[in-house]
Amino acid sequence: MTSTHAARPTADTDPGEVELHARNVEFDLSNSPLHWIPTSPVASNLITSLNLLLPEGERWFVTTFNEALPMVKDAKLAEDIRGFVGQEAMHAEAHDKAVHTWLEDRGVDATAYLKQMEWVFQRVLGPREGQTPAATQKHLVERLWLIAAIEHYTALLGDFALNSSWVRVGADPDLTDLYMWHGAEEVEHRSVAHEAAAYFGDSPIRRARAMSLALPFLLILLIRSFLFVNSQDPTFTRMSLPKRSATYLKDYFVQSRKGTLPKLGRLVLSTVTYFKPGFHPSHIGDTAQAVAYLASSPGARRAG
Repeated sequence: MTSTHAARPTADTDPGEVELHARNVEFDLSNSPLHWIPTSPVASNLITSLNLLLPEGERWFVTTFNEALPMVKDAKLAEDIRGFVGQEAMHAEAHDKAVHTWLEDRGVDATAYLKQMEWVFQRVLGPREGQTPAATQKHLVERLWLIAAIEHYTALLGDFALNSSWVRVGADPDLTDLYMWHGAEEVEHRSVAHEAAAYFGDSPIRRARAMSLALPFLLILLIRSFLFVNSQDPTFTRMSLPKRSATYLKDYFVQSRKGTLPKLGRLVLSTVTYFKPGFHPSHIGDTAQAVAYLASSPGARRAG
């Protein structure tokens, strides 16, 4: 069994607080195959599906935090929020340029799914017009806590990406770099959303309400994205429904043991840690590992 747990930072390796900033990146996926993890179309398409649903969500993060930023009087938190916003905006742009075009070139038209995500994040979860100032403020705080809950999982997934077996199994280097760069920045800024939400008002009820929505919300969108991609992938369209379902199940267990997919059970159980006394997102992942990867990422170096 492949271990995908990172070594936690020590006093000698922890760089302490880092200045968050957006990095220019450039990823060339022209030679990257649709099934970028060798011999595993399920793992390939599942990771691709996760990164297909994120850009519109990240634009929603940016909109929400830009709405909150003028109200933040803590200079350090305001600086971190600006860094967070810059990184999330760059994530959305990088995935739009790389993944969307790359999928189209391989016969997967994601337009319909992306329009659905735009409706979800802009119309359903976006700012509401015509409310009282008190209701507007309450809705903003609820959105901040929902983002903090979602960022709990993106930090866990970022830590997984940095410690996955993709490189070892010979996954496409350019897509591997794209996803590891993204994962590293998720680890780097993992505390910002939590601290911003707490600044506007922390309470067990708000945390619980946000978490009760975040996990099923992400799972539903991920499954929908995965099935959408597979509906245009000849590998799966040629299969009968029972065979397709059996393939999904079998490959998920095989690939999660290999370390090319995260274990969903572990992600679900991690929800409990969110409510433990003394929990802080900095307990997830290793800042030193994330910063080291960001300094060596081919996509970041290419753009630099």
